[in-house]
Amino acid sequence: MRKILFSFLSVLLSACFLSAGQPDTPLNVLTFNIRMDTQEDGYNQWSNRKDLAADLVKFHEVDIFGAQEVLNHQLNDLLQRLPEYAYVGVGREDGKTKGEYAPIIYKKDRFELEDSGNFWLAEDINAVGKKGWDAACERVATWGIFKDKQSGKKFFFLNTHLDHIGKVARHEGASLVLEQARKLSKGLPVIVTGDFNAVPADDPIKVLTDKNDPRHVTHSREIAALKYGPEWTFHDYGRIPCEEREWIDYIFVKGDIKVLRNGVVTDTLNKLYPSDHCPVIATLIIQ
Repeated sequence: MRKILFSFLSVLLSACFLSAGQPDTPLNVLTFNIRMDTQEDGYNQWSNRKDLAADLVKFHEVDIFGAQEVLNHQLNDLLQRLPEYAYVGVGREDGKTKGEYAPIIYKKDRFELEDSGNFWLAEDINAVGKKGWDAACERVATWGIFKDKQSGKKFFFLNTHLDHIGKVARHEGASLVLEQARKLSKGLPVIVTGDFNAVPADDPIKVLTDKNDPRHVTHSREIAALKYGPEWTFHDYGRIPCEEREWIDYIFVKGDIKVLRNGVVTDTLNKLYPSDHCPVIATLIIQ
């Protein structure tokens, strides 16, 4: 009897220690429109900003992020400065290196990439470089299924940049993001990042967050235990008056995800901005 009791207690203690050995592992997620490289930006052009942009990622200990407006040489600049990170994504014009990327950039030692892909926000999602509906630009989405090596948890991550002009393209693009996340996520918790060129009251965000749609996602700011920073993200290198600035960059979540915090990063260095957008950071726990 003592042997049986001792064996039972050993199993129970082992289970407790195993459970205690796998605590919740917070995940720092960023969405970051880095602003495409153009000499028109003068002092704030990319050649001056690239170190600051990379240092921002390092300082805020970002684990994984979706970036927008990333040209191929800008992607290479970031990866050179962030050697501990890898990426998935393609240029939106040719499905290779031409045009802006919407890459997912992640820590190699923390995550295992199990699957990934790209699709275009268009009537034919596989038509590389196609402008969808009435869009002004080609728009691409990049996705991946990641396994957190620390917790063993898996999640689906999607990053995109919605069109800024086409009314139909904006509506249909938002709906397409939901549909592809539903199809590709395999029932895993979902994280969606991006510049959606839309304030919370605009149609694309209403499409994405419509609680009557079972595919809907939730703006992480709304459910964060701690909210930090201003209620805007686009500032045009500080040229827009504060009272006129708008929130157009988002981290959305769906499924078993706890949002510990959501913050708008307003960092500058000697009047140099990392971008014309503020990055948004959220600390999440995949449950």
